[in-house]
Amino acid sequence: MTALPLETLPAGAVRRTLRTHREGPVLTVELNTPDQGNTVTDALLDDLLAVLQDQDPAVRVLVLTGSGDDFCLGGDRGEFARHLAHDPTGGGIRVSGTKARRVCEALTGNPAVTIARVHGKAVGAGVALALACDLRVGSEDATFRLPELALGLPTAWGGLLPRLISEVGAARVREIVLTGRIVTAAEAQSLSLLQKVVPAHELDAAVAEWARPVVRRPPAALRVTKALLNSLSAASRLADVSVLDPELMAAVVSEAHHDRGAT
Repeated sequence: MTALPLETLPAGAVRRTLRTHREGPVLTVELNTPDQGNTVTDALLDDLLAVLQDQDPAVRVLVLTGSGDDFCLGGDRGEFARHLAHDPTGGGIRVSGTKARRVCEALTGNPAVTIARVHGKAVGAGVALALACDLRVGSEDATFRLPELALGLPTAWGGLLPRLISEVGAARVREIVLTGRIVTAAEAQSLSLLQKVVPAHELDAAVAEWARPVVRRPPAALRVTKALLNSLSAASRLADVSVLDPELMAAVVSEAHHDRGAT
């Protein structure tokens, strides 16, 4: 699979924050707000849901990537503030959190094999989007960080924490979440946050190397195998409370907002 120009969507198209490109059975979805570091907004979540819900059944591989210097710099804090200004009880944050969970579930449960193509920084919600994919390849300069605690937020977005513990292990996750430190690409591979690390100019070739055999697999067998892998992975998580993520985030943020207003 060679890197081709992504299609330009017509003015007024629903997918305002994304660019997509279809090459046979391979669909590339690119987060496309590079001036904002591809931060996750409600508009981006809406666009991702639209793409994933309208996905052609003939798509066998879905590649998630980001434009510009970074994969995704996490949630849009300005939008959080606007939600709180509109509804101090956190109603808007609950709605946004529910969208986030639906997007991550749509990636994980996608009938196609999903591949995260990570370069530059993946922060917070960006880590969750990458982790929701089946396969993850990163450039040597890729880094991961979960700074939520330093921002006064719980690590409760899109079911990130249970997936992270399942993939990486509780002890390592505890240290990464509590310190909020940067994880390099090499360490991310050792922790299974990434399954492969390559020089930046080899990212497309690495994606193609995974996609090539997948598109040749019988579709029914592929779908069933993915469903089995997801079911067994979910079964290994004794309690997945990610359905509570929107409530937890809203409760913490609205309480902090109230406390600041009371002082």
